[in-house]
Amino acid sequence: MPKSIDLFGFFALGLMTTICYGLEDCPIDWKMYESVSKEKALIKCLLDRYKNYSTVGRPVTNTSDMISVEFGLSLIQIMDVDEKNQVLETNVWYTYKWTDALLQWDPEKFDGLQKIMVPPESVWIPDIVLYNFADSRLKEQRTALVNVFSDGEILWMPQAILRSTCAFNSTWFPFDEAVCYLKFGSWTHDGTKMDINFFDGKEHFMVMDFVKGNEWDMIGNYGNKTVKIYECCKDVPYLDLKFYVRLKRKTAFYRFILLLPCALLSCLTLTIFWVPPESPAKLQLGMNIFVAFFVLLLLLSESTPKAAESIPLIGAYFCLSMVMITMSTVLSTVIANMFFRGVRINRAPRWLRFLMIDIIASVLCLKKDLVEPETRTENQNNYSYKTGNQCSDEMRYAKLRLLDNGRESKNHTVGFGVSASDSEQNNVHCGTSHEMSLSQSLSDDIHTIRLILEQINEKRAKAEMREKCLREWKVICCVTDRLFFISYLCINIIGIVVIFFGQNN
Repeated sequence: MPKSIDLFGFFALGLMTTICYGLEDCPIDWKMYESVSKEKALIKCLLDRYKNYSTVGRPVTNTSDMISVEFGLSLIQIMDVDEKNQVLETNVWYTYKWTDALLQWDPEKFDGLQKIMVPPESVWIPDIVLYNFADSRLKEQRTALVNVFSDGEILWMPQAILRSTCAFNSTWFPFDEAVCYLKFGSWTHDGTKMDINFFDGKEHFMVMDFVKGNEWDMIGNYGNKTVKIYECCKDVPYLDLKFYVRLKRKTAFYRFILLLPCALLSCLTLTIFWVPPESPAKLQLGMNIFVAFFVLLLLLSESTPKAAESIPLIGAYFCLSMVMITMSTVLSTVIANMFFRGVRINRAPRWLRFLMIDIIASVLCLKKDLVEPETRTENQNNYSYKTGNQCSDEMRYAKLRLLDNGRESKNHTVGFGVSASDSEQNNVHCGTSHEMSLSQSLSDDIHTIRLILEQINEKRAKAEMREKCLREWKVICCVTDRLFFISYLCINIIGIVVIFFGQNN
């Protein structure tokens, strides 16, 4: 009896194993599985079949058959856009769909059971991976059961957080856009073994459950299938799917942090060029605005990647504004130093006067207001000095010389007269001595007056020369400020047009 039981059990077990591991059906002796549901019995049978054939290798009937896998991505959220490290972090759902010849059964024999769920490590899974990953983690997916249908169709939808490389161009910051892609393909199977297609023909992200972000808006997405031949394997093609996502930055935050202060400082910078050059307030205002632009530049550097290939236009605008403010402040410092401490330098070079006064002032229509009155006053002063002062002084000097010479000749004539009497000679001698003393005193006074007048004229000439040099430098500074004002105004207009409207074109 025991032998017959053993033989019968062995025969029944062999028969069940042979049928269970067949590819067409999976019949079960329900007397052995009375305590469990038909679903668990079916799952055990199918997994035992897989253990017998192993999960390694494509689940196809013939080796020459190509397995077709449909792959899709559902974009749930854009978690982070790391521009400094050029990394895009996204929350996605994978969608795999393929047919497994080892996972088929007859639903009529299992109470109409059409679908079961099995662990992914127990069946064959296509090795479709992210090519442009930028993640230090060894595993990016979360565990999810595999949906198996009675006809052998497999549907697997695991969750994953992906970190992929993405090149960001910060030229148009903060009105910039970015186009990132996620490239997926089989790491080991070439195009002759595995065919990869988009899930349900949807060549884009599935965004039914997409959650909008606070910093970036998704304005478009698309995908394409490419065939590429790598250097390692030039004889066979490899298939891959690329999912592109187009992002646009939200500017509400940057409008109040960067753009509004920039606009206010730009308007304030325009007033610098209208402050008189000799005013100390111009120096203080220029330095304060320079520091404010520098602070904005630091805030900008923290928000953009440190790359030399693409420099934000707004950063170039900040730097250019700082350069113009610096040049205007330096010129104002020179003029203020000359104004308060005196002219300690020579006249402006001839080429500088020709360039600034004769050319640029004429182009800017400033020569009539700034240059001509100064020139006319200078000519009048020179003329009056030459014709009036010099002539009058020379006339005075001539009269004084004649008076001095006349008195000397008179003294000489009286001293040597021979026709007068003794009393008259004594009187004349006394009068002559008195007149000689008066004449000598008057001559000394005239000589002193001459020296004083010469010193006064010399000081006047130096003062006029000093005033002339100072006036020339002030005119040059005023013309330069006006030139900076027009240049800065043009730069502001061009910058606004380029930054706000150039990116859309």
